[in-house]
Amino acid sequence: MIKYNASLNLLSLWLLFAFSATRLPGQCADRVSSPAAVADCAARNTPRSGTAILDPTHPYTLAELIDIAEQHNPATRVVWEHAKQAARELGLAKSAYYPKLDALAVFGDERLINPFPEPLAPRGYVMVELPEVRPEVTLQYLIFDFGKREASVDLAREEKLAAGADVIQVNQALAFRVASAYYELVTAEERLQATQDTLRTAQTTQDAAENRLNNGLATLPDVLNARAQTSQAVFDEESADGDEKIARVKLAEAVGADPSPNIVIDSQRAAPLPDRLTMSIDALIDRAMKNRPDLMAQVLRLRSAQANIRAAKAQYKPQVTLSGSVAQTSLWPASDYGTLGAASEPTWSVALGIHWRIFDGGARKNELLIAESKRREANDELTEIHDQTTRQVWTAYIGFRTALRKQDAAVALLEAANASYSASLDAYKYGVRNLVDVVTAENQLAQARLSSVSARSELFLEAVNLEFATGTLLRGQPPATGAQSPGGHP
Repeated sequence: MIKYNASLNLLSLWLLFAFSATRLPGQCADRVSSPAAVADCAARNTPRSGTAILDPTHPYTLAELIDIAEQHNPATRVVWEHAKQAARELGLAKSAYYPKLDALAVFGDERLINPFPEPLAPRGYVMVELPEVRPEVTLQYLIFDFGKREASVDLAREEKLAAGADVIQVNQALAFRVASAYYELVTAEERLQATQDTLRTAQTTQDAAENRLNNGLATLPDVLNARAQTSQAVFDEESADGDEKIARVKLAEAVGADPSPNIVIDSQRAAPLPDRLTMSIDALIDRAMKNRPDLMAQVLRLRSAQANIRAAKAQYKPQVTLSGSVAQTSLWPASDYGTLGAASEPTWSVALGIHWRIFDGGARKNELLIAESKRREANDELTEIHDQTTRQVWTAYIGFRTALRKQDAAVALLEAANASYSASLDAYKYGVRNLVDVVTAENQLAQARLSSVSARSELFLEAVNLEFATGTLLRGQPPATGAQSPGGHP
């Protein structure tokens, strides 16, 4: 019996789930698990730039490919910069609690007409010139604003945390994209191997038909039919070879390298496949509600919208400010009539002011209405994402269970097709079956090989999709699927 052995690598899946323990220092989303920690990390670090350089002789694991993608894919750098900007926006909002100090220096000279009584000044005025030097420090301090600054800080803080959640989400989406491209390449490699096995099977059938023709036991149409099957197998092999090279190009592009087929992967085909779920559907949905970064980001943006309403309402209230200045004023006045004395003395001023906008043409009203509309919008978006999360978890759950059953069916199909072809070929050699039966069994075996490859790859990808749908991909949490050890134990 011809045996087709092409299992995918469970080790890569576990590396993907536990990847957070092996990240490089520059990566934030996978070394820490909360939006706050991610945002803080992004604020302190600068993403790398440039295209990834792949070693065409090094077989890359899935974990290595995801790491390269996070280092070099433009999408991660964009969201990283957004997180850095959000952190700086929070710093700007907090700065409103501090006084503003300005230093200035005045160097001037002024000539004035100063009216004066005629008995004292024959012309009724005197000309006065005032050279002046005045270094000065001024202070502006907002003492009280009825919560506007607090609301602005809360808004910026929620936006910073939302940006951290966005970093996690983009990294997870990128990891899933790379994993999909990786398993697509694994499938393409396995399909190429399957078409090569099918070509050998077709050649075996052709050899048997030609041998029977040479012995006068078969007809020329039988041989021509067998040769046609061999030619079809050659065509399928060339097609699979092209698909495999295209899959390599897609994977190189996904990791941020120049798209080319010069990438080698380490698929490590000896490990077993996932064979069960470790959590119920209710537990998976609960996990998603707690861990999905898009849900986290939307909840934070809803809070940001609520803080924006508070800030808009505070615009209706007055502001209490303290202002003051201190200077060293130096004057050297001169007059065309009489004598004036020079002076260089410390001068200062202090004032407590209340600013209350009475009328602004409806600007504050419209700002408040816009803020309330944005809050309703954020709330509706949260409801939509909540429903979408539930649907995606259900879809991933059903997809994994279906992939398990398809894998079992593919294994049985491959065994049956192997047995059928072997029996048909032996029977044909002994003259008790015709070539049509052998060709039919050969086609069934070829289809079974391709089904086996697709089922294995789909099972792995559905396992990754389940982690992606629940928001735990790259988060260092126990996977939702399990597999038997090589010894047969769970």
